[in-house]
Order: sequence, then C-alpha cells, then structure tokens
Amino acid sequence: MHVYLGADHRGYQLKGQIINWLSSLQIPFTDFGANEYDAEDDYNDYARKVAEAVLRNPGDDSFGVLVCGSGQGMCMQANRYKGVRAAICHDTAEAVETRGHNNANVLCISADTVSDQYADILEAFFNTKQLPDERYSRRCKKLDEA
Repeated sequence: MHVYLGADHRGYQLKGQIINWLSSLQIPFTDFGANEYDAEDDYNDYARKVAEAVLRNPGDDSFGVLVCGSGQGMCMQANRYKGVRAAICHDTAEAVETRGHNNANVLCISADTVSDQYADILEAFFNTKQLPDERYSRRCKKLDEA
C-alpha cells in the first residue's frame, strides 16, 4: 500500500496526525504538503498533486488522502480527474460504503469536523474492497467515462 497525502492551511495539522498514524503502522506515504499555516495557499494545488499521483500509480493499494476545512473543495478538485473517485467521509460507515460501492481511491476529510475518529475512518477506507456485485463495477465504469 502507498498513500499520497495533501492538505491546505486548514488541514495540515490533521494531516500531521495522519502521518504519525501511517508511520506507526509502517505504511509508506508521500506528503505533498502543506506543512505550515499559510492562508494564501489553495486546496486546488494539493488536490491536483494527489490526484495525479494516484493516477500514475493505479491499483487497489494506492490511495489519496486529502484534508481541508470542509473536505468539499479538495473533493471537487480531485474528482475533475478521470479515474479519480474521491469521496468525503465523516465516519467509518461512509468509508466502507464509498469503497464497497464506488471503489473510491481518494479519501477527503474535513479537518473542521473529523478529529479523534480519523484513524478509524482511514482504516475502514484502506481495508474495504469493492463489492463483487456487477452493478457496482458497472457504475464505477460510468464514473470513469465522465
């Protein structure tokens, strides 16, 4: 497994916690920033870097994790890339469903609302596989056609 991380000024502190968690589990990652508070940075730049990295390294064990204030901006930017299926998850149930049904490959997290449960959400996202039902595969192919 390899994880590609990005966060803007509102998400960099939570991203730091995620890095500590990944490191403690010896999960390889690439950090695209931000690493400090700079209100002038733009979430778009980090989302692009992560989306492009996920697309360069496809597979069931390559994930992106994006963190901003709401998660919305990161998600919108990442989903502009054909082949990226980004989803905002606030809890483990959402993480399991978006992986199982939509085979999401980028997890977007709201730094404003997700705090202590981030590790549970990450674990659920990373460990859930797409359900084998043909309808989910068909729907994911349609997402990738857009």
